[in-house]
Amino acid sequence: MARSDWLAARRTEAAANRILDAAETLFTVHDPGSVGMNEIARAAGCSRATLYRYFESREALRNAYVHREAYRLHDVIKKKISGIEDPRQRLVTGIATTLRTVRESPPLASWFAATRPPIGGEMAERSEVIKALVAAFLSSLGPDDPAAVQRRARWLVRVITSLLLFPGHDDTDEQAMLDEFVVPVMVPIEQRTGQAIQ
Repeated sequence: MARSDWLAARRTEAAANRILDAAETLFTVHDPGSVGMNEIARAAGCSRATLYRYFESREALRNAYVHREAYRLHDVIKKKISGIEDPRQRLVTGIATTLRTVRESPPLASWFAATRPPIGGEMAERSEVIKALVAAFLSSLGPDDPAAVQRRARWLVRVITSLLLFPGHDDTDEQAMLDEFVVPVMVPIEQRTGQAIQ
């Protein structure tokens, strides 16, 4: 009877995370769009062949990194808004937390540097994981039409990307933009008025 390696999945995950951690270090000091597989393999202390066993291409590695960080960011946002009942405040706090967290993280901020190609925006726009996480966040604001939530999620990804690439003058300016332009579109009408529409 052949014995299965019950630790194989954990070892695979640990190896993939080690590679992604090495890539993250490189993203901190170099343009993420210019970081190649050779550099990542060297930084991770593995061969190119090993690297390609875990990630079939540079695009796959980038996607894995972006998705890992999106899940981490989602957890940070969930903790930050967990006690907030008002949907408007949940929305603004969630967006502000996203902006602050990305800006304060050198490897994440590097994806949105205005002096480089907008790779972060392109990755966010293509990522079904990011859109699904944003849609789940919007669904937490109150009941709404699922198709509308999906459209709003795509638009909110663009809004956040835009603010990361072209920040407001300061936090107060961004808060005013969110209150004036984002809340009216993102929060379901009955949640904005505090009552259901008859």
